[in-house]
Amino acid sequence: MNATIETNPLLDRLPKHLKQFIKPQDYSDYTPINQAVWRYVMRKNVDYLSKVAHSSYLEGLKKTGIEIDNIPSMYGMNRILTEIGWAAVAVDGFIPPNAFMEFQAYNVLVIASDIRQLEHIEYTPAPDIIHEGAGHAPIIANPEYAEYLRRFGEIGCKAISSDKDYQMYEAIRLLSIVKEAEGTPQATIDEAEKAVEDLQNNMGELSEMAQIRNLHWWTVEYGLIGRVEDPKIYGAGLLSSIGESAWCMTENVKKIPYDISAAYQSFDITKLQPQLYVTPTFAYLNLVLEEFANKMALRTGGLSGIEKLINSTALGTIELSTGLQISGVFTNVIAYEGKPIYIQTTGKTALASREKELVGHGTTSHLEGFGSPIGRLKGINLAIEEMSPKDLNAYDILESKKVKLEFEGGITVEGEIITGSRNLQGEIILIRFKNCTVTHGETILFQPEWGVYDMAVGKKVVSAFSGPADMNSFDLISHMPSSKTIKATHTKERDELEKLYLEVRAIRESKDMDTSLASIFNKLQSEHPNDWLLSVEITELLKDRNEPQLLEKALSHLESLKIKRPEVAHLISGGLELILDTQKA
Repeated sequence: MNATIETNPLLDRLPKHLKQFIKPQDYSDYTPINQAVWRYVMRKNVDYLSKVAHSSYLEGLKKTGIEIDNIPSMYGMNRILTEIGWAAVAVDGFIPPNAFMEFQAYNVLVIASDIRQLEHIEYTPAPDIIHEGAGHAPIIANPEYAEYLRRFGEIGCKAISSDKDYQMYEAIRLLSIVKEAEGTPQATIDEAEKAVEDLQNNMGELSEMAQIRNLHWWTVEYGLIGRVEDPKIYGAGLLSSIGESAWCMTENVKKIPYDISAAYQSFDITKLQPQLYVTPTFAYLNLVLEEFANKMALRTGGLSGIEKLINSTALGTIELSTGLQISGVFTNVIAYEGKPIYIQTTGKTALASREKELVGHGTTSHLEGFGSPIGRLKGINLAIEEMSPKDLNAYDILESKKVKLEFEGGITVEGEIITGSRNLQGEIILIRFKNCTVTHGETILFQPEWGVYDMAVGKKVVSAFSGPADMNSFDLISHMPSSKTIKATHTKERDELEKLYLEVRAIRESKDMDTSLASIFNKLQSEHPNDWLLSVEITELLKDRNEPQLLEKALSHLESLKIKRPEVAHLISGGLELILDTQKA
């Protein structure tokens, strides 16, 4: 299969800044060993998860076309996901949290198309196609859960981050890459782990993004559902981990009723989770999400919302009571009696209304920032936005008139009005001045020599959120992660082993009962004595063929491997149990 990006109507709607993360899935990159890893994990999972996963999981495997024997292709997944209103794209490992959630808001599942090494078959901290394809995809076939995921993305992508959040993203991305890459020196892994640990211990007050990432982790990734005493699995991290899906059901893992307090419970991606949260229903997830959203600057606005944006040092937006939206990097706010009375951005700024940039108010018009008073005029009960034409006339707020506007808190705007702009409701949202001076006490905030002055109109800040109001206002195609995923290296020994896996796969798929397995097994035993998974696959075929002598030899080899490599003994036993269970069935 060629490296193409399978399209889907939902993908065509994606904005350019999200498309930059999409990469083609080159199906030919998957090796026979990769396919064997997928098959082992899926067979183990389906066997075990049929008993402990939410009923939507097995139903979803059928609906989404996820096969047990073959790594899914984007082509096949998109064709089937279209029928349930979703799409899938391949990406390179971890992507920034805001982008990940925005994809969800568009009903697009983000799939890291790499697959874990055989050595990490039980769990990898790196996102991979087992985690995404076998974990996330099946459960979104449940309409109630799918809507939660979409809504989570819609709200989550507006969460305001801190600079520490981006440092943490980069540190976790690097750690996941070096831990998954073969042959990484332990010192490199230790250094990456220490960087993550140091950040985790010095995050300070959790940002909105950090909190909503916690909610995402304890629901979408590691969620349990039902009764605390007897929960079922629905979180993708658990559904895709043959080790942790079993561990989480033991008494070693504390089960906690899910509520908004989970937003403050941080997690460590490198360790087994010591506690998990249990939601009674999928509908309850949305109740907690709404409870959290009600506390976000997205809905509360105000001084605290602006301060969050300033602390983030990133592109953000405030929306005023008139609907005027100001997007830029906020650097200063002047407050009076706990309310913002003047805001300031630095650098490129754009003005919008209803997520659409106002004509003549893009970043080229506001290259060096934007500042404006907010609030009511001093001694006047009516806010400017509430004034009728008669009121405006009474206060001389008219075109070509020189006016001095004194706001509560001591901001003064004095100049000649050029024109005003109104929203669809007829409210004034912007007033343009010439020969204008803006002051706060003795401090000059704007002076005539700087050109025309655009004053935003709004009695209060009703919303503050991450990112621009109009995505087209800014060049957002700039993501360059500091680390790249590392592909497996080719060696002569590895290539020879791949050939043996390919031969066995071909025999199984063609139901070939004649080709001798003895030569393959003997070569495996002599040249690749530490490999266990292919021996399990050969044992499966031998059982079907009823070749007792060679079967006994293969089983004996596997028993020796258990002693020689105790770290994989349980994986060998798990594979053999599947073969025995298959025969019983």
